[in-house]
Amino acid sequence: MMGRLNSLSQPVPAMTPAPTRTAHRTHSFTESVIREMTRVAREHDAINLAQGFPDFPAPALLKEAACAAIRADVNQYAITWGTPNLRKALADKYGSLYGMDVDTEREITVTCGATEAMVAVMLATVNPGDEVIVLEPFYENYGPDAVLSQATPVFLPLEAPDYRLERDRLEALVTDRTRAIVLNTPNNPTGRVFDREELQAVADVCREHDLLAITDEIYEHILYEGQHHVLATFEGMRERTIVISGLSKTFSVTGWRVGTIIAPADLTVAIRKVHDFLTVGAPAPLQEACAVGMNELGPEYYEGMVQGYRERREVLISALRAAGFKCAPPQGAYYVLADFSDLSDEDDTTFAKRLTSQGGVAPVPGSSFFSRPERGSKFVRFVFCKQIETLRAAGERLRTFASLA
Repeated sequence: MMGRLNSLSQPVPAMTPAPTRTAHRTHSFTESVIREMTRVAREHDAINLAQGFPDFPAPALLKEAACAAIRADVNQYAITWGTPNLRKALADKYGSLYGMDVDTEREITVTCGATEAMVAVMLATVNPGDEVIVLEPFYENYGPDAVLSQATPVFLPLEAPDYRLERDRLEALVTDRTRAIVLNTPNNPTGRVFDREELQAVADVCREHDLLAITDEIYEHILYEGQHHVLATFEGMRERTIVISGLSKTFSVTGWRVGTIIAPADLTVAIRKVHDFLTVGAPAPLQEACAVGMNELGPEYYEGMVQGYRERREVLISALRAAGFKCAPPQGAYYVLADFSDLSDEDDTTFAKRLTSQGGVAPVPGSSFFSRPERGSKFVRFVFCKQIETLRAAGERLRTFASLA
């Protein structure tokens, strides 16, 4: 077969693709767009409203507990699936808050963040060729985690602005290859808190089709409207639900990487094997500090945390609307998915990078939360887990940027 013609109309030999030296499973996804935007923010000295880490201190009690654990030489490997103190604190929490009887020895695994928890769960419970249903918009890790497990992610788009989950549309995606449904509530990036009716629909579908539910509940304590319902407490769901959470968001320690998994004992056996070979274990002194935080920080801490985020939410929402973005206050978590179509005809990536370089505020392009980029092409995501002063400064920059657009 003749190759293309060069500028002198002479045949150019067809190029044979060079053999790749990387695994095929990595070719269908890119590196994290969120982390990429953090680098872009640093490059332009922009206010980073892309990545969800606080710019304010963790609770003093927690920091002192971590230092005390280190001084007490809690510096070696912990039990692979978590320190006894943290596992007991977790069992106490799930018992008191949600009425769940959790076995500390057979049903709890502590991981290196909820990120590791999700991939460990997928690798332990999903087989090659299976399908995993993921609600969309989604946190960017879920699809790649399924692919790494040699499964196929199947996406269920939820329609803006309400992003409600409808049983008929969910059930229509179930096939004889479906293994699990991934659910994130409160949701990143939409801020939706799925209500009891929506979760009941998930429970019904899981029971009727013998599916697993994998619930990412990392923002369970950051709630402004509605109620956080744990799917594992629904009738018939305890034995088929894997609950993922962690302490990173609750205690503002995203760099500590302490995630948690609550799962039925037979699934936990497999999850722990995968976790062991992935990371061995989460940092021992930081696990002990998190246990202290869970045991000693009472309701007033959680109420104060939510009130602080509520105030930050109002500052950011007001600033975004004043700058010409269309957005609704999230019901939970600390993200705002904003429509910029009144400000620019650009695609989301071009707009996000221009806002970062020229406006001095870094968001995340919306397409990274959708299976088809065009679905997110007019959205960018902002975080408000920042000091009020940081958000006000970002608001000033956004208004200036909009006035010059």
